Amino acid sequence: MTSQGDPARDAAGDLRLEEQQLKQLEENFQKMSRNPDQATLMLIAVECGMSVEDTATWFRIRNAQWRRSEGLPAEPGSVKD
Repeated sequence: MTSQGDPARDAAGDLRLEEQQLKQLEENFQKMSRNPDQATLMLIAVECGMSVEDTATWFRIRNAQWRRSEGLPAEPGSVKD
């Protein structure tokens, strides 16, 4: 974690989250919403000590992972035969 509280990024630019941040994000994903609105994203970001943009990115990636695990297309609204 950087001194400003934002998560560090690795050489590829990917987020490196602390265990507690990941736990909080996953709890919100499971219990609250897979697609939080902007106000909820702001609250989660503050709770996790992350930017709203990084929080939104995490939810977008996690939602795609969940959709694939359910046998659905990674992107919502896409239809594939």
